[in-house]
Amino acid sequence: MTVSHELWQANQDLAQACLAHPFVQGIANGTLERKKFAYYVGQDAFFLEAFARAYSIVAAKSPDWAGFNVFHNLADSVLEELRLHQAYAAAWEVNLHSVEPEPATRRYTDFLLATAWGSDVGLTTAAMSPCMRLYAFLGQQLAQNGVPNHEYADWIRTYSSPEFEPLAQQLESVVERYTSATPQVHSTYRYAMLCERDFFQAAWLESS
Repeated sequence: MTVSHELWQANQDLAQACLAHPFVQGIANGTLERKKFAYYVGQDAFFLEAFARAYSIVAAKSPDWAGFNVFHNLADSVLEELRLHQAYAAAWEVNLHSVEPEPATRRYTDFLLATAWGSDVGLTTAAMSPCMRLYAFLGQQLAQNGVPNHEYADWIRTYSSPEFEPLAQQLESVVERYTSATPQVHSTYRYAMLCERDFFQAAWLESS
């Protein structure tokens, strides 16, 4: 079993909790309140900017050129995802320049950036991998019977697309390259998964 698979399997409770969360299920069936999704778009854009910065930090720390290239490629993919959020923001009338991070968002971004600055490449990839794997999982699960025809279809289409899964696999390839399944790696991965769950919960509750 690979390190990535071991970590993912150890956190299936949280993966399933995210899938079953009313925010995600609201996206699945198109019933999510528009204001909740608009709130999420703004918070997620703030998060993705920090995620891109973490990729750049870990790229600079990469001990070899192969890793450096992978991290920069992944950072480029986050910039592409941010362009999607800009389109969302225009459609949903969200001003991304005035977004203030809420506590759940700040906890997650502070954790990622502190790990990127203060830890080695292996631990940082363990902190970043849950986001990519979880979103690929959610997108694929929600698109199992085809992408539905409602206003959140683009979200499902993005994360279930044939282009997104390879990005998650790319990040997991550097997890395998630089990481071993130590207790610290397990706890770091799980903390990131908890942050993901709390991010959905904050979007569900704090915009009510």
